[in-house]
Amino acid sequence: MITLYGFGKCFNVMDASPFVVKVDLFMRMANIPCQVKYGAKYLKKSPKGKLPFINDDGTAVADSEAIMTYLTNKYQVTLDAKLTAEQKAQAHLITKSLDEGLYWCLVYSRWVTDECWPLTSDAFFATLPIPLRWFLPNIIRKSVKKNLHGQGIGRHSAEEILAISDNSLASLSTLLAEKDFFFGDTHTSFDAVVYSHLCEFISVRFNNGFESKFTKNAKRYQNLVQFCQRIEDKFYPEK
Repeated sequence: MITLYGFGKCFNVMDASPFVVKVDLFMRMANIPCQVKYGAKYLKKSPKGKLPFINDDGTAVADSEAIMTYLTNKYQVTLDAKLTAEQKAQAHLITKSLDEGLYWCLVYSRWVTDECWPLTSDAFFATLPIPLRWFLPNIIRKSVKKNLHGQGIGRHSAEEILAISDNSLASLSTLLAEKDFFFGDTHTSFDAVVYSHLCEFISVRFNNGFESKFTKNAKRYQNLVQFCQRIEDKFYPEK
């Protein structure tokens, strides 16, 4: 059986990383059974030093897109068989936009904003032994801020980053319109991609009932909220 390695369930979503969610949902859509193992400790075993990665009977594959391509080829996945060449091209470009754009807005919202940081720190580091718990979270937060600045998103103000995320959400809402899924009545791998990012904004739940500005903004798009619920009802009935 395939083993999928991720960070772990967090904030009421399957994994704190949209890239882990993407692979998990893709396999559920394709009816490919797998077991999931959680923990940052598996980063050392990943071929690329990142999560997710899978181990398929001794073959390790890292990177969400590479994993989906590998699974499609090996297990003859037909989720996208009815898509036109134009639709596949659109899906590819929008996927890159979400992975390289909206994702970094998510990272900023969790790791940089003062309203979310205490919740992020508690979720990720509460089990650390003292004294690591006293200083390691802030060291990692500082590193994340540096990465965000290098990537570019961290050079913007909080209001500008919220607006950047909103542009992506508004575009997705327009593309989905009144359809059940992004390319019609049937789900495709692109729906797994979109859900993996949207759920990290829309489906998150904090124990204290808190909602970030980013989550409140995302929930304004009712068709995206309904899309997430539709995916969860169909593929995450245990949620």
